[in-house]
Amino acid sequence: MTSDPSAQPPVPPKGPLNGITVIDLTRVLAGPYCTMVLSDLGARVIKVERPKVGDDARHIGPFVKGKSAYFMSLNRGKESIALDLKDDQDRDIFLKMLENADVLVENYRPGTMEKLGLGWDTLKARFPKLIYAAASGFGHSGPYSKRPAYDMVVQGMGGIMSLTGHEGSPPTRVGTSVGDITAGLFTAIGISSALYHRAMTGEAQKIDVAMLDCQVALLENAIARYFASGEIPGPLGARHPSITPFQAYHAKDGYLIIAAGNDGLFKRLTEEIARPELAADARFTSNQARCDHVHELTTQLETALAAKSVEDWLAQFEAVGIPCGPINNVEQVLSDPHVLSRNMVVEADDPETGTLKMAGNPIKLSSFDDPPTRGPVPDLDAHRAHILNSFKQEQ
Repeated sequence: MTSDPSAQPPVPPKGPLNGITVIDLTRVLAGPYCTMVLSDLGARVIKVERPKVGDDARHIGPFVKGKSAYFMSLNRGKESIALDLKDDQDRDIFLKMLENADVLVENYRPGTMEKLGLGWDTLKARFPKLIYAAASGFGHSGPYSKRPAYDMVVQGMGGIMSLTGHEGSPPTRVGTSVGDITAGLFTAIGISSALYHRAMTGEAQKIDVAMLDCQVALLENAIARYFASGEIPGPLGARHPSITPFQAYHAKDGYLIIAAGNDGLFKRLTEEIARPELAADARFTSNQARCDHVHELTTQLETALAAKSVEDWLAQFEAVGIPCGPINNVEQVLSDPHVLSRNMVVEADDPETGTLKMAGNPIKLSSFDDPPTRGPVPDLDAHRAHILNSFKQEQ
């Protein structure tokens, strides 16, 4: 939706990135998630979108009164201007914006910016202080670099789907878009690091983040197990591969998580479930022994846990310091008093949809407030007049 191009821009929240201007050429999820993090930390983010169409995410549901709640959840507090980078006049506007920008973020397929004459080598010569951040499926080097990618593709290629689900089950996607989101987070970390490096040395640089690389980085324990044993890890359902007991267990009326990560916690657990003899059983006296006999131990624990409800066990275990928790659905998470107390559900106002709730910023900084509201979500090209005027004044 295109609105009045002279709309007033959002004011960035007070944060460590106040004074930093980010030109955001990204769309859909990985890039917008990165720039949302930067915006939450105080940066001014100017979203450059295609004329008439805008970010593809504007057309992805769910919709609230005709507007994409999906788009809104990723683009709060940003400004929007519509530019066709193949048009000479719009291209001149874009280059003028870069003169006073600190960071350019894009998530095009590698080679796209070069075709537009806006690749890193070209821009660094003209704007030596500009940090250039690129998030793509496979990165700007390597045999796969020119391939297109979406979250689902890199989840499959990166190994994480081979570890997700239950043994013998069909391939299972992780329930959130970890391929996109981790790339967005690593790109934000790279940008923050590059800003510090520039502050120390005066040198700007290019950041190249590949979604596939990020999935490899997330494999952590699986990589260690493979190189240590030579065995290929597979899906384990709801249990940890190297710590026992550390999984979801069935009680009288449902499942709960128990994470007894050392011998002391395991002994305490056996006492609480009235099975202290398990701690002395040779099959369970060490973590390695418990991992070797995980199925036998699971049977013993679930037999004891069947005596009480999930709620009763959680109260009992929490009272004695055994790490545990419920398995919440999304509604339960978003109404959890602790989650709410941490300001992890915030609001953004929109004149057409009204107040929309969305996830808050998990980065809590002692020097800055964490406001319960965020800047409004921009309509397409909503801030054209303000953006053009602000860069004129900065000449």
